[in-house]
Amino acid sequence: MSKELPRTYVPFTKWEKKSRQREYTEETPLLNPDGTLNAKGWARKNLFTYDRNLVKHSLISRKEWDFYTITDGKVQLLISFANIGIGGYVGAKLTDLETGKIICDAVSYFAGGNRYVPLSKGDIPGRFKDKIGKAEFDFFTKKTERTLYFRKPHKGETVECKISMDIPEGMENLTTVLPFKEDNTKYFMTTKQACMPTEGFFRFGDFVYKFNKDTAFCAMDWGRVNTVHEMVWFWGNASTYLRDEDGKKHLFGFEITWAIGDESEATETCLFYDGKVHKFGAVDVEKFPKDRFLEEWKFISEDGRFNITMTPTLDNHSDVDFKVGRMNCHQIYGKYSGTVTLDDGQKLEIKDLFGFCEYVENRW
Repeated sequence: MSKELPRTYVPFTKWEKKSRQREYTEETPLLNPDGTLNAKGWARKNLFTYDRNLVKHSLISRKEWDFYTITDGKVQLLISFANIGIGGYVGAKLTDLETGKIICDAVSYFAGGNRYVPLSKGDIPGRFKDKIGKAEFDFFTKKTERTLYFRKPHKGETVECKISMDIPEGMENLTTVLPFKEDNTKYFMTTKQACMPTEGFFRFGDFVYKFNKDTAFCAMDWGRVNTVHEMVWFWGNASTYLRDEDGKKHLFGFEITWAIGDESEATETCLFYDGKVHKFGAVDVEKFPKDRFLEEWKFISEDGRFNITMTPTLDNHSDVDFKVGRMNCHQIYGKYSGTVTLDDGQKLEIKDLFGFCEYVENRW
């Protein structure tokens, strides 16, 4: 194992200046013709036109991924595709969240950055369907539904999964473009979407696991980035149904990502409530439990609208070192409790909401 990555993240301090939260409401080119960044901020859907041919990238700095995490509190299913310039992969991985045991991890790799090119936007109707080695996949987005299909021979058996998720009419997402101060051709653009009720199955040989929309949700992490070599980040996400005083169900979730690039124009933080984004400011961990990841995580936002404590139940740790790069990830699952505040000032109490927050040290 290589030595621990240098820690670039600055621990929690009182915010001297709040982030600007610059919102885009019209279609805007992500890049200028010379490859420098044209947009910096956030939007309620992906309004940033992406042309991969304009990206001024090194061997592995340009990265494109479609990443979906499905959980019902008992298992986690990851279905993902990534292209990192020199190659990439498609895969499906099922993990038992009670024990941390990996039930199945089926992956197919490819070489070359131009062989498999994903769609330029992840939140509009479109289809990305192909075969990589012996794996076949089909990511099909319609206006109100998205289906994910994956099939591959694995360890003498066949892995197959088909997942269908709802996209409620008018559902907003959080799309952000974050620059890096040291290089105006580098950026981090992602679309994050939570609160998608999910059903489907995962099959590995004779083993079958089924998801239903009452308890399972999908979070989409769609990324088109051109990064600096070393980064540290945090990413947290959760979804559920909340009931109001009249017993009516409301789709609720949140997205908290921080420590990536320059956050002066926007932060990757929001609440999702009945399909709408409620934007708030920067988030941090009041006391970061470095190397003691199963201690409580106390989250606080700069505007006080996100005040949540997570009690961890599992450290789903992975450390992938492939010489030219490394990803050391502690994905912590647990139960969130506390309060959040919507745009209109309504305060919601959150109790024992199952979700995750990961801490990642990256060199890639």
